[in-house]
Amino acid sequence: MNTAIQAALDHAVQSLQSEGILPSEWKNSSTLTRTKDRSHGDFASNIAMMAAKPAAMKPRDLAEKILANLPEVSEISKAEIAGPGFINFFLNADQRFTVLEQIQAQKEQFGYSEVNAAKKIQVEFVSANPTSSLHVGHGRGAAYGMTVANLLEATGATVEREYYVNDAGRQMDILATSTYLRYLQLLGQDLVFPKNAYQGNYVKEIAQSIIDQDGEAYLQDAVAVYNDVPADVVYAEALDAEGNKVVLSGDKEKHIDGLIHNSQQLIGQGYRVFHQAALTAILDDIKDDLGEFSVSFDQWFSEASLSEKIDEALATLDQRGFLYEKDGNIWFKSTEFGDEKDRVVKRRNGQTTYFASDIAYHLNKLQRGFTELIDIWGSDHHGYIARVKAAIDAMGYDSSKLTVLLVQFVSLWRGGEMVQMSSRSGQYVTLRDLRKEVGNDAARFYYVMRKSEQHIDFDLDLAVSQSKDNAVYYIQYAHARVNRMVNKAAEKNIPFNRNDLSRCDVTLLTLDAEAEILAKLAAYPEIVIRAANSYEPHQVGNYLKELAALFHGWYNLDNLKILDDQNVSLSQSRLLLSINIQQVLKNGLTLLGVSAPFEM
Repeated sequence: MNTAIQAALDHAVQSLQSEGILPSEWKNSSTLTRTKDRSHGDFASNIAMMAAKPAAMKPRDLAEKILANLPEVSEISKAEIAGPGFINFFLNADQRFTVLEQIQAQKEQFGYSEVNAAKKIQVEFVSANPTSSLHVGHGRGAAYGMTVANLLEATGATVEREYYVNDAGRQMDILATSTYLRYLQLLGQDLVFPKNAYQGNYVKEIAQSIIDQDGEAYLQDAVAVYNDVPADVVYAEALDAEGNKVVLSGDKEKHIDGLIHNSQQLIGQGYRVFHQAALTAILDDIKDDLGEFSVSFDQWFSEASLSEKIDEALATLDQRGFLYEKDGNIWFKSTEFGDEKDRVVKRRNGQTTYFASDIAYHLNKLQRGFTELIDIWGSDHHGYIARVKAAIDAMGYDSSKLTVLLVQFVSLWRGGEMVQMSSRSGQYVTLRDLRKEVGNDAARFYYVMRKSEQHIDFDLDLAVSQSKDNAVYYIQYAHARVNRMVNKAAEKNIPFNRNDLSRCDVTLLTLDAEAEILAKLAAYPEIVIRAANSYEPHQVGNYLKELAALFHGWYNLDNLKILDDQNVSLSQSRLLLSINIQQVLKNGLTLLGVSAPFEM
């Protein structure tokens, strides 16, 4: 319906341009939205306010000319000017029922469109270091990224989901060395485990698996491993005024780096055994965790595979005059593209930096022919955006192809108290822990119910409650309630076949509450498009909450009898309305990765 109205507005614009009232070069970027208050019509356009300045007219005066040039549209009963210059459109009564026909015809495809059909989009998300199980913060990135990809696909885009596996670099070396030190401990070596190593029990389990397979093949005297290694950090017993640990002596970073170096030298190629065992075990755990969370990827991209691409990227930057040497390091002139300072891409020891890998990775992405790249990062990576975009431009590509969406942190609350979590210590709450406590549905839903850049306080008690305050339960209950209604209709011998609705007289749906539900159902495709194009899944979640509330409110109306065996025709029409509500609830929940149960 909004397409017909938009076409009529376009016709009016062309007429006004031919009369010289509007400039011929003016492009219509106005919006046509459903009204919140049905007394203001069904749709509202801001076209007169958008075009007032180019036309050098007051918005209301221009709105009158637009109305005078609107062609007749059979579906529209009237159009009128409101407020500062909005044009409100009222549909003929019968047109409000067409949405039921659309839903019945399209079923699971209702809400899908082709508005983004020309786009080939890569969405890269989660991409957590494979150094430990995923925690609740990673879970938010997983739910958000998967849902954004679902929405883009629902609007016709070709989408590829990708996980960037950080299987190279210092963090993996810290994990490999942590595993080796646990291996030595399990074989009876006496040592003080580093404070900057990975502390979790999973490291011991990986070390034990290596013992089970290779026995003492990599055993070395712990004294040799710790030989000439700088002292580990020593903290004061008391915290400072801000609650931070006070360093008395030592350096935990230099300490772990020394242990990494010695371990590599002492066991040579055997070091790769620990590196690969840790990588494989944790990556398999991550894949299982995400799979159980209904989060899947088309590509798991290895950072270690980028060595040649790093050389290509740096050579390209060098050829284009954006690299220079200083203090033995190679620097990228990122300040020429708006970054706050230049960035090192290769250190004096010949090793390339993490940033160099990021440059190479994005070069690889751009060369794969995507029209758009979407990176979903944790909010602590905000400072990386400018430098990555600078590198893309410096290599001769268009950085506007890259959109970086930041996901804020998650705080868990239980019993009114915040649940603490820490990565290195191993005392964090994993995504698996959360899913076990509240279920996949609640986790997927509440993870996406706020804008990604907003912090989430995740109330564990609320997420498992069976009340209207628990939005996901409230929506799912609406879906299940419809199924119960259909079953009760059969018990009352009210004939109703959801696949044969020829007997239903929809014009019997005359209540204001029913008209409001019909308008809400018709708004669903627009909501999906808006949510996809703004990368805001919470718009779909809020829509589902509102639709469920309308349904429950209608169901509980005083003196309303949905199943009336004395008025079969009206009962059939209300069942028809109900199963269409159920279908749209299911469609929206599916996009969010949430199940739509028939019984609760």
